[in-house]
Amino acid sequence: MALLFLLDEHLRGPLWQAIQHHNALGVHVLDVLRVGDAPAPPTGALAPDLLLWCEAHGRIIVSQDYGMSGHFQQHLQDGHHSPGLFLLRPGWTISAVLDALILYDQATDPQDHVDQIVFIP
Repeated sequence: MALLFLLDEHLRGPLWQAIQHHNALGVHVLDVLRVGDAPAPPTGALAPDLLLWCEAHGRIIVSQDYGMSGHFQQHLQDGHHSPGLFLLRPGWTISAVLDALILYDQATDPQDHVDQIVFIP
């Protein structure tokens, strides 16, 4: 089963464009929404709201905001669950992140990431 992703609003630019270019090729298409584009939450949405939205819609958040990990832990402590959080390591490159997303999408099951933080690439 394919993974569903939500790009945090800070990743709306070149990474989003690379994903769109990749998906246009029609091979290993990624199911990615980005904050600010319907039906995803609007830009400026607070982290707790993003986590609740992702929980309701089964989407893994992809973010470079390490502050998100604290919100993620609080979300779990409050009795909620999450499809997961993928945090980009410092120094990431677009190609490495795209390769990691494709690999995780192809080689893992959504249940592998429930309530987990994964550092990529």
